[in-house]
Amino acid sequence: MGQAWTCTGLRWPGSGPELVWGGGRTSPLPRGKRVAFGVAAGAVRGCVGARGNPCPVRAAVSGRSRGARCEECARLDRAHSVAADTLADDPRPYRVYLAWFGPGMVKVGITALERGPARLLEQGAVCFSWLGAGPLMAARRAEELLRAALGVPDRIPYGAKRAVRSRLPGSPAERAAEVEALHARAVALGGWPESLTRSPCEVVDHVGVFGLAGLPAAAAEVTELTGGGTVGGELVAAAGPDLHLATGRGVVVLDTRLMTGWQLVPAQARSSAPGAAGPASPREGELTVPVREFKEAPGVQDGLF
Repeated sequence: MGQAWTCTGLRWPGSGPELVWGGGRTSPLPRGKRVAFGVAAGAVRGCVGARGNPCPVRAAVSGRSRGARCEECARLDRAHSVAADTLADDPRPYRVYLAWFGPGMVKVGITALERGPARLLEQGAVCFSWLGAGPLMAARRAEELLRAALGVPDRIPYGAKRAVRSRLPGSPAERAAEVEALHARAVALGGWPESLTRSPCEVVDHVGVFGLAGLPAAAAEVTELTGGGTVGGELVAAAGPDLHLATGRGVVVLDTRLMTGWQLVPAQARSSAPGAAGPASPREGELTVPVREFKEAPGVQDGLF
């Protein structure tokens, strides 16, 4: 089936989403593109390691894992993350933000200032606004203050995010309203760290970037990849790590985190990475990996995941 490729994930540079492959090669993912690949026959999913280092034991990992790391590598990766509160001496400035994923789904979080909006795109935030900027620990204290005072979480499950993408409010003003209201409450609070500079409310909307306007409700989601399995369809939207693919069974959501750690091959032999532009083949609309069909009527959030 051609050369095997190792996917290292989906990223969001300014030009739009793209898959990244071992060695640094990328495959841009414009809407309307045919995405098609297979898993090498007999392949076993391997741990992707931690902090840029390979797994020392080359452990096998579950096809359902979103992290594609063995227990030890997952522990090491977490121990060196900002989320673990172990980087108190990080000298970089950080931003605090409010992110909106749908009605009633707002979270507060922080991201390194140098990353710009990349973290928001990676999470699939439909719209967001910055709240302030300053040293890491000041940003952390502000995050905790706002979580408690506003009653908003620092994490929203991806299943909840996916469930509402096809039924979001139609106008940017409607989508921004909840963020604007919470932003006003946030900046009026006392107790902000003195070293954190507050930011004005300027809501950024990602509906156009993600392709969510008029998005059909998803019929199913891929639950795992398997050796010898194939995935194919036309890209109709991409948000966070998710690709929404039009297939013969309707729109199917593929979480690209399920692709990491596998040896992947193009749906037809050619000298480009899986999913790269090229003539369509019959296999490009085929799904022979496990999927979960959504049994509830489209738009019913609690029935999707």
